[in-house]
Amino acid sequence: MKLLPPEKGFLGLSGENAGASTDKPGVTVVPFGLEGSVSYGGGTARGPQAIIDASHQVELFDEELWREPFHEFQVSTLAPFAIADGVEAAVNQLQGIVGGILDEGRFPLIFGGEHSLTAGAIRPFAERHEDLVILQFDAHADLRDGYEGEHFSHAAAMRRCLDNPSLSLVSFGIRNISAGEAAYLDGNRDRIHVYWGKDRRGWNVEEILSHLAGRPVYLTFDLDGFDASLMPATGTPEPGGLFWDDVMPVIRGACEAATVVGADICELAPIEGLHACDFLAAKLAHKILAYRFAV
Repeated sequence: MKLLPPEKGFLGLSGENAGASTDKPGVTVVPFGLEGSVSYGGGTARGPQAIIDASHQVELFDEELWREPFHEFQVSTLAPFAIADGVEAAVNQLQGIVGGILDEGRFPLIFGGEHSLTAGAIRPFAERHEDLVILQFDAHADLRDGYEGEHFSHAAAMRRCLDNPSLSLVSFGIRNISAGEAAYLDGNRDRIHVYWGKDRRGWNVEEILSHLAGRPVYLTFDLDGFDASLMPATGTPEPGGLFWDDVMPVIRGACEAATVVGADICELAPIEGLHACDFLAAKLAHKILAYRFAV
C-alpha cells in the first residue's frame, strides 16, 4: 500500500524531523474511515483525515515527559485507500492490513471509522498472543450479539472480539449497557472486567493494572468514552463520561506495566468549525505513542 509523504501524514513531520533513524521502532498509521452500521449520528468516514490534519498542530515536545517522544519511533501513514463494501468485508480487509503491518515488525495505530473495525484489527494479534487483553475506553459496553440486523455492528464490537476464546477484556468509562449485554457480562465475569463511568472517582489504578501486568495489550479507544461536553463530535455521545486526567494515568500505567502491541481510536464524527474535538483525538494518539515508546 502507498504511504503519504511525512509532511502530509500523522504529526506532519518535515525536514530533519522526518528523518527518524531506521533503528527505531516503526509505527504505521492506518486511516480506516469505516461507516457502515452507525445507528445515530454519522460522519465517521471523515474521522481519520480530521485526526491526521489536526495532528499537524500537536506540539512535538511533551511537557510531562520533558522530551520530544517522536524521536523514539519511526512513523509512517498509509495513503487513503478504498474500503471494502459491507461491514464484514471491511473487517476482513482490515485484518489483512494489520497482519501485514505486524509481519513487518511495526506497531499498528488505526484511525477510525466506526468501532466495528476493532473486530478485524484484533484477529492478527489474537493469532500471535495467547494471553492478549483488550483495554477498552468507551461509553458503551458493545457486547450485543449484533444490532439492527448487522452481526458486525459497532454495537457488537467487543462481542465480536471476544469470539476469539483466548481474549479477555478490561473496559473503562462504560455507562450504557442493555439488558442482553448485562446478561452476557454476568456469564463472562472471568473474561470481562468493567470499570463503570459512575465509579471513576473511586478507581484504583493499581487494581486496574493488575489485570494487565506482564500481558500483551491491545488498546481500543472509542471517543464517546470521553464525556459528551468534551467530545460532542461522535455518533452516540453520552453524559457522565471520562475527562483527560481520568484517562492518562491508565494509559501510561498500561504502557509501563504491560506491552501495548497495537491500538485504535474510533468514532470521531467531525463537526464543521469545531476543531477542538479533532485536536483532542490527535493529541490522544500522540500521547499513546509517547507512553508506549518514550517511558
